[in-house]
Amino acid sequence: MTASIPPRGRKVRILATLGPASGSPDMIEALFRAGADAFRVNMSHGAQSGHAETIAHIRALEKQFGRPSTILADLQGPKLRVGAFAGGSAALATGGAFALDHDTAPGDATRVHLPHREVFAVLEPGTRLLLDDGKLVLRVLSRTAERIETRVEVGGTLSNNKGVNIPDVVVPLAALTEKDRSDLAFALDQHVDWVALSFVQRPEDVAEARRLIGGRAALLAKIEKPAAVDRLESILELADAVMVARGDLGVELPPYELPPLQKRIVETARRMGRPVVVATQMLESMIQAPTPTRAEVSDVATAIYDGADAVMLSAESAAGAWPRESVAMMDSIAVAVEGDPGYAARLHFTETRPDPTTADALSEAAGAIARTVSASAIICFTASGSTARRIARERPIVPVLVLTPKLETARRLGLLWGVHAVRTRDIGSFEEMVAKAKRMALRHGLAAAGDSVVVIAGVPFGTPGSTNVLHVVRIAGDELKGYRG
Repeated sequence: MTASIPPRGRKVRILATLGPASGSPDMIEALFRAGADAFRVNMSHGAQSGHAETIAHIRALEKQFGRPSTILADLQGPKLRVGAFAGGSAALATGGAFALDHDTAPGDATRVHLPHREVFAVLEPGTRLLLDDGKLVLRVLSRTAERIETRVEVGGTLSNNKGVNIPDVVVPLAALTEKDRSDLAFALDQHVDWVALSFVQRPEDVAEARRLIGGRAALLAKIEKPAAVDRLESILELADAVMVARGDLGVELPPYELPPLQKRIVETARRMGRPVVVATQMLESMIQAPTPTRAEVSDVATAIYDGADAVMLSAESAAGAWPRESVAMMDSIAVAVEGDPGYAARLHFTETRPDPTTADALSEAAGAIARTVSASAIICFTASGSTARRIARERPIVPVLVLTPKLETARRLGLLWGVHAVRTRDIGSFEEMVAKAKRMALRHGLAAAGDSVVVIAGVPFGTPGSTNVLHVVRIAGDELKGYRG
């Protein structure tokens, strides 16, 4: 094993999607070195056997770098798609008629198969159907149990298996398809750290996924349907984290509604103490080009200024020509934003009031004390990670070093803003807590002789939910004698 690498020089996390361009051990290592803090495995593509190899490659980083790895398995969800066309595609003329039906025969310029019977029951005249990420628009004229008649409002070429979005109604689809259930069981057997639930519409969708996961992984709800926005707080109450999934959400909403909605989701998640990821098309041009557009750089910067816990790369790192460069660019943007003297003030535009608990009160106080005494870090002892989440919600100006005896806790914290998690043996006394805090702060380069650190823990030690100790520790010069890291 090589020496443990120091914490990143930034607080926002980078989540990189792996795929054909980045699934090899060498490329995964390159993305990690370039700045990737966590890796997304997209269950929509590829076989489970291939995903198992990818997960093993990610976990190998732990032995190489002495640092917990973080894996998010993203379930495909109930994505609506049309069937196949004779010849692979058909041209739909603007103003013409087009039907969707249950006939499995190949489609043409007048009709195509829609293999989702649930849709037929909820559509009404006037409902919009958006095809191929909104490139084509249909308006429902009438429907029966077997056929939907529409008028083409925006025409174009429609090819096999393109997606269908229905923004005007809640479609009664199960949150988890049979494929999702199989992929979820596989992901849990592979000990992934996070599971992302796609196309959430209701809190009940999240509750069902939580029941199936059974505490074996943390659950992230992807907000990509307008129906989910309407019940955002109820969904966040049940989820461990949330993603602003701007792909399908941007298709179903007018584009000018997306920026304020993104800010609302980020603010709500931060206020409720849930990690929030901003995703989709962040550096889209880097799929083909070695540098992004200025607008894309500003987009990433905006999410960081708003206080997102993580920003995500999709096709840029999964299938693009410049995966390592995409991660490095996102890292550079984050470092530049966090170096802005006005960054800290902007972070606290969102008010995060603590709950009336001892743990919340101490977590809020830790950041204030660190600022007042100019501490170099906050050292958090935790078993479940809940104290670390409380501290991160306050967005302290100093790094947060989390020490936990549980590897699964350390791994899950890889999506959390400002946190550097380390697995280490548990402590049994106050004196041991102080000594270990000093030693680990030195080992991970977060403190030097003469520095102070703020330590937060719970007594009795090793008991989840017992956070009740906050202590300021000063590292004396003579404590460096004999220290070997």
